[in-house]
Amino acid sequence: MARAAVENGKNMNVATSFMKEHAAFVRVALTLAVVFAWCVAWYFPTAVEIASIWWRSETYAHGLVVLPVFVWLVWGKRDRMGGLTPQAIPLLAAPAALAGFLWLLGKLVSVAAAAHAGFVLMLVIGMVAALGWQLSRVLLFPLAFLLFGIPIGDFLLPTLMDFTAEFTVWALRLSGVPVYQEGLHFVVPNGRWSVVEACSGIRYLIASLMVGSLYAYLNYTKLRKRLLFMLVAILVPIVANWIRAYMIVMLGYLSNNELAAGVDHLIYGWVFFGVVIMMMFWIGQRWSDPESLTKRGEGAASPKMPAYWLRLLPVAAVIAITSLVGARVDAPSDQIEVSYALPAPLDGWVEGDLSTLAYRPHYSGFRAQKESAYRDAEGGMVMLYSALFADQREGAEMVAWGNGLVSPGNNRLNVISMRGLITPFGVLNNAQIIGEGERVLVAHWYVVNDKVVTRDWELKLRLAGDRLLGRPDATMVFVLATPASDEEEGVRRLRAFVSTYGESLKRVFANVETKVADGR
Repeated sequence: MARAAVENGKNMNVATSFMKEHAAFVRVALTLAVVFAWCVAWYFPTAVEIASIWWRSETYAHGLVVLPVFVWLVWGKRDRMGGLTPQAIPLLAAPAALAGFLWLLGKLVSVAAAAHAGFVLMLVIGMVAALGWQLSRVLLFPLAFLLFGIPIGDFLLPTLMDFTAEFTVWALRLSGVPVYQEGLHFVVPNGRWSVVEACSGIRYLIASLMVGSLYAYLNYTKLRKRLLFMLVAILVPIVANWIRAYMIVMLGYLSNNELAAGVDHLIYGWVFFGVVIMMMFWIGQRWSDPESLTKRGEGAASPKMPAYWLRLLPVAAVIAITSLVGARVDAPSDQIEVSYALPAPLDGWVEGDLSTLAYRPHYSGFRAQKESAYRDAEGGMVMLYSALFADQREGAEMVAWGNGLVSPGNNRLNVISMRGLITPFGVLNNAQIIGEGERVLVAHWYVVNDKVVTRDWELKLRLAGDRLLGRPDATMVFVLATPASDEEEGVRRLRAFVSTYGESLKRVFANVETKVADGR
């Protein structure tokens, strides 16, 4: 027992010595922990969403190390904290409110990226407000590093996929390989290839950006060098992914598709990317700055706790109130039923046979959907697809991942975007769908509050406004599809259909019948 008492005494002395030696770090750590706990407590579902994305998504798996690296970076700055003490900044309640509004907007229109970004921004702003300007300046990079925890970047997928496909085709032709290309699909003499989401390079780009920023922070002291290396960290993975895609297709072409397929496809990609990143770091090391002497901070005296928490109260209140408003606005409502009818054949058009066209758009979460076929005097057919969404919530909203002209993961269909289709109804979104033995010309648009909308972001903003003002959020999507063996003829047919049925389609939305499911 005496030996145990001695050991306990030693442990207490070690803890006391640590507290005295690193008093500033302990104060900062406790402050950050309190802010973190406060934000997570009010936005626990959002925090869980972010953590689950880190866990299940290979693209955003880097988020799992963001918090540990943040703690390590703060620990590394312990000597810079010196006599600095937290000084609350009540004026940051305004930026916190803006971040809270971004979170609320994301929840209202089911844009997860906006909700996640708003939450992380509130967390960072809350930490700055609790630390004060002097400590926040010391911990500027660690605080900014938390932004890598936002699982965002999917909006870059279409652009990155297009660039990868164009470079691969260009490089193959430069190598003397004949290629026939249609959008993201291309054919070489001994095989067919497609640029899918895994080929976009988004994983490489995000991982390189995070690791590159950490490398620049640890190895450079001059801002110019840090920004230059960050630019390299963005460009290198993009170009490396282009070269990776070209090498995979060339390996398949030269080996008659015995190599660079299946698992080998991914192994070559990650190994190649790892080598490229190591080379980037090796080159960057040549211009690294020598370590500068650590300068201890000198700050104001420690504030009295009651006064400190009173000054922090406005920011804490904004964070809490925004969460309460979001819970009220997003509260579940009564189940509703909707019904509507598509227009009957008009002015020389007759009923067509839907079975003659295999293509269908992919929408889920709707309250009702209908489709019909029409045939003109020359025998050309137009399919009309419609889906109605109302009382939209997560999993039941019109503009969401998975909803669109083609279902996600369907690599058999190739979507080729075209210029907007000019019609008497307005300029509509236009595309060609190629695959499964047919070529289809497609036009689609949305209707919200009797207004035609063609851009997803505009629709989301209108829906957010309606939700905030308590107005109904019923919207419809219309998709027209016609066989496009002759593109000019297909365009003419779609224009003629819209010219004939434009007013009738407007009345479809106006005549939607809505009622509560229990009949009240």
